[in-house]
Amino acid sequence: MAKHWADFQYEIYLNGMTGAVPRLPTDLTRLEALTEQRLGPGPVGYVAGNAGDGSTARANRAALRRRRIVPRMLRDVRERDLSVEVLGRTLPAPLALAPVGVLSIMHPDAEPAAARAAAAQGVPFVLSSASSTPMEQVAEAMGDAERWFQLYWPKDREVARSFLGRARAAGFTALFVTLDTPLLSWRPRDLDQAYLPFLHGVGTANYFSDPAFTAGLAKPVHEDPQAAVLHFVGMFSDPAKTWPDLAFLRENWDGPIVLKGVLHPDDARRAADAGMDGVVVSNHGGRQVAGSVAAADALPGVAAAAGDRLTVLFDSGVRSGDDVFKALALGARAVLLGRPYVYGLGLDGQAGVEHVIRCLLAELDLTLALSGHAGPATPGPADLVEQRD
Repeated sequence: MAKHWADFQYEIYLNGMTGAVPRLPTDLTRLEALTEQRLGPGPVGYVAGNAGDGSTARANRAALRRRRIVPRMLRDVRERDLSVEVLGRTLPAPLALAPVGVLSIMHPDAEPAAARAAAAQGVPFVLSSASSTPMEQVAEAMGDAERWFQLYWPKDREVARSFLGRARAAGFTALFVTLDTPLLSWRPRDLDQAYLPFLHGVGTANYFSDPAFTAGLAKPVHEDPQAAVLHFVGMFSDPAKTWPDLAFLRENWDGPIVLKGVLHPDDARRAADAGMDGVVVSNHGGRQVAGSVAAADALPGVAAAAGDRLTVLFDSGVRSGDDVFKALALGARAVLLGRPYVYGLGLDGQAGVEHVIRCLLAELDLTLALSGHAGPATPGPADLVEQRD
């Protein structure tokens, strides 16, 4: 019998018999405000902030809210199985933790805490290139649990090649290549605080521990950290990359490759033509292009264009179990969860991340069941209506 994630609610109620209540809210939309109260403006702004005036982040939420679920009755949902095949792996639920950099600004246990939480719940963890912990240490924290590596594709080919080799050696099975950040966007919350962690050597752990990176330095990192930071800034991203460059990744990575940041159906088709394995329909949570199309509005077109040739994943704006249901109904195979788990980490370390995962999946399990579905494969466009304001 499959695990019923919904049972988490009874665990909470039973614990309440002894007077215990959850340490964090079970409505995950409340975590951001709580984090704003408890953490400093620089770190909170870096995680919660967006491009421009935040219109894209608001559009992400509005696009999910606008779609309403149409529950169906008298369907047998007693036994439910949320497991799903993603990139050749069987996952216990259609969820992975999205790559988020510099987690040490939120909690001293940083990426290893989030990775251990994901491993404990059987959910894949996607490690950011901009991690504040070297990838080998994060892998060690996870044991043999499922882990994927996100590449910010640097200008220096040898550093890129080295990252891919290290990630493969450390047991990362899939490669997520973020395409939507060839440059950092205009982010007023960070600009107003003049806060960019990388300039202080935070979020550079994979680079500063990399032999191909350090080979380009006149002195070791600890002897001239400022020179190392400048070397990092000079190579971090490359706005000159084009579609033919994907061949380099295929030559240097023998597992699945997923392109993150795809919003146009033609880009999904090009990804499939280039032999990629998947795409993440994402606008970086609203952090890159102010005024961008909402990710949930882009999802149906991408899924229709390439869903039979690619694994279509989704992120940007997911805050609840019903958001995940809607993403599945719109054509996603699974979702990547970003900010909510980062807030959970900031508020309560590994336990906070586990709380977020369990709340989200309990709510998804219940939403599926109460809408007449026993698993993530059956929701489709007919299970939603779009409400116009």
